[in-house]
Amino acid sequence: MPTDLTGKKIAFIVNNSGVEQPELTRPWDDLGAAGATTTLIAPEAGEVKAFNNDVEPGDTFTAELAVSDADPADYDALVIPGGTTNADSLRLDASAVAFVKAFAEAGKPVAAICHGPWMLVESGVVEGKTLTSYASLQTDVRNAGGSWVDEEACTDDAKGWTLVTSRDPDDLDAFVEAAAAAFA
Repeated sequence: MPTDLTGKKIAFIVNNSGVEQPELTRPWDDLGAAGATTTLIAPEAGEVKAFNNDVEPGDTFTAELAVSDADPADYDALVIPGGTTNADSLRLDASAVAFVKAFAEAGKPVAAICHGPWMLVESGVVEGKTLTSYASLQTDVRNAGGSWVDEEACTDDAKGWTLVTSRDPDDLDAFVEAAAAAFA
C-alpha cells in the first residue's frame, strides 16, 4: 500500500463481545504499516473478543478506551469493522452511536465493512449517501435514505464527508486501499 498515513490518528470502534477478526486486524495492520496511529475503542475499555465467520472463536484484543471516554476530535478518521454481533450490539450503545455521528458531522472520513454500516444507519448519517455492505443490510440502508450498491468497495464524498464501505472479508484488499486513500 503506497499511501503514507504518517501523523494520522485513526479510531477503530468495536463491541467488546464479538468483532469479525479479519475485518479488524487487516485494516489495523495495513493502516498502521502505512504510518497511522490506531486506537481500539469499545463500550468498555479492556477485552474485546473476536470471531471468524461470526461463530468461530478468534483472538482477544484490548480496547484502549471506553467510547464514553473517547473524543472524536482527537482522531482524523474512523474504521467500523463488521461482524453481525459486533454491529448489532454496538448500535444499541448511545455513546457509540454519538461517536460515529460526530465523525460525519465534523466532515471526517469513515470506513465501514460488512455489517459495520448498521452503525451508520443507526447514527442517521446515510441519507443521500451511496454505500455497500453485507447484502442483508441493503433494505436497512435504503430505508435510512441511502443508495445501496453491490461493489467491492464504494467511496462516496457527498454531503461534506467521505464514506468508504465494503461488503465482506473477501473485499478487504479493495476496502483497505480505498480507506487509506480517503484517510490520506
